[in-house]
Amino acid sequence: MAGGGNDFIVVDNRDGRVTDPVGFCRRICTRRLSAGADGLILIESSPRATFRMRYFNRDGSLGEFCANGTRCAARFALLSVISQRKMTIETDAGVVAADVSEKMVTLMLPPPQDFRVGRPLQLDALTVRGSSLRVGVPHYVAFLSDSIWNHDIVPTGRRIRSHPDLQPEGANVNFVLVRDRHSIEVRTFERGVEDETLSCGSGVVASVAVSALFGRTDSPVSVLTRSGITLKVSYTLPAGGGGERMIEDVRLTGDARLIYKASVTSETIEGFDPAWAENPTEASREP
Repeated sequence: MAGGGNDFIVVDNRDGRVTDPVGFCRRICTRRLSAGADGLILIESSPRATFRMRYFNRDGSLGEFCANGTRCAARFALLSVISQRKMTIETDAGVVAADVSEKMVTLMLPPPQDFRVGRPLQLDALTVRGSSLRVGVPHYVAFLSDSIWNHDIVPTGRRIRSHPDLQPEGANVNFVLVRDRHSIEVRTFERGVEDETLSCGSGVVASVAVSALFGRTDSPVSVLTRSGITLKVSYTLPAGGGGERMIEDVRLTGDARLIYKASVTSETIEGFDPAWAENPTEASREP
């Protein structure tokens, strides 16, 4: 499935057939040698919600939350008769609600947390001025003043993602250009994928949240992503509170497209070393 430009392998794992999700994810997500994807989504039973979603980044690391993936999980649940149109989804960042309408899904998200305004990072002679916050997972947001599409964001994004001041978790890094009060553009370097992705749903929400808190946007906001797909974020911003206030009633709407259904064979995850394919060094080789 694909949402906003992120692609995922989605598996109904309510019977527990995937017993080694980390190894399975690293192999099946390896592009050109297997199915290839930005991450793996496992649909499992939950006592707290309609179902549980476990998300693994392409490198096998567990992701507490993935907004684009959660929209895909919601539509998968509807198509697989696991849920009706409206549902709740347990994630490692908490329970969120979803509403599926045709190929579009709206997520009702809790307010972002841990907002730190004006958090500059020193990269040798370059000082990056941005802010950090958590939208299920940690994000760093920096504004650009000129065209967002003329830059190679990967080198700078990689250095920010691994900056000592953002450890031990690191952060997804979002570069933002505000077009007008209801329109922004966003590019994201994602940890776990360790590259720019075509979209990051939680990064879109983080970028809108910081834009709103700086008084640069009003709800609703259309967000153009690297994929060319536009996601929409609506919210309310309580009055007063200064740095303590945070957007509330957050809703993220975007596509959740079914690309194909398949029955995989053992050859999908056998016959190659995903670590070597990612980085061919002697240290990376599996025994």
